[in-house]
Amino acid sequence: MLKDLPLSEHIHQHCNESMERALLAERHPLWARSCPELKDIDFIRLGLLRCISVVDSGRHFLQTNEQIYGQLLPHSTYFKSLKSHRRTSMLEAFEQQSYHLHSETLLSQGIDYLKAFPELDEYTIEAADGHFIDHACHTEKNSKGKVYAAEGIYALNLRSGLLRFLCLVTNGTQRHQEIPVLRDHIEKQNKGNNSSQKHLYVYDKAVTDFVWWDRQKRHANYMISMLKENSIATLGEWLMIY
Repeated sequence: MLKDLPLSEHIHQHCNESMERALLAERHPLWARSCPELKDIDFIRLGLLRCISVVDSGRHFLQTNEQIYGQLLPHSTYFKSLKSHRRTSMLEAFEQQSYHLHSETLLSQGIDYLKAFPELDEYTIEAADGHFIDHACHTEKNSKGKVYAAEGIYALNLRSGLLRFLCLVTNGTQRHQEIPVLRDHIEKQNKGNNSSQKHLYVYDKAVTDFVWWDRQKRHANYMISMLKENSIATLGEWLMIY
């Protein structure tokens, strides 16, 4: 553990190690590129700083970053980088390695909140749900002049306590249903998952779909939810004809 490092140095070291792992995880990552004006590792660091900073907007963050850290960054460079599809792919690869790195650290410290249930050892168990935030001030309006709250699905690992962003439902430009997006994410995950680990999702009643989840058994995906009122088993009678 890096007990003697200040938080800023610990974050910097963690980012560098996660980036190295992300680069090694793929043979020729298409997202890898040298950007002298704003390096990917600095882009990630700025994103983390913005999340933990008390600021009202992106411009406010850049002003605060210049005043506190003495780093002058052109507005156009920063805001264009936020729209980069390449950087989005880079962040997805980086996030996976960062998550694994945190999981390894917690496991090495003996953190397992489900260790009292050995029958769950072969499962990855995540409690997931959608979360809304205010849309960005520059979000484009639709044909009716409306914008919506941005929504993403987040998952809490009940074994380690780590929270991660699972998938994007909408960025505020249009309205989307949460559950179809979750299904698409799981289907995409099935194609690239070669692990024998079983996955158990804990979700609200909106995710209930007996036919779809029955098909997910072949991919070792399972779901726990509250029972809908119209799904309660009732007594019936069988008529046997000889």
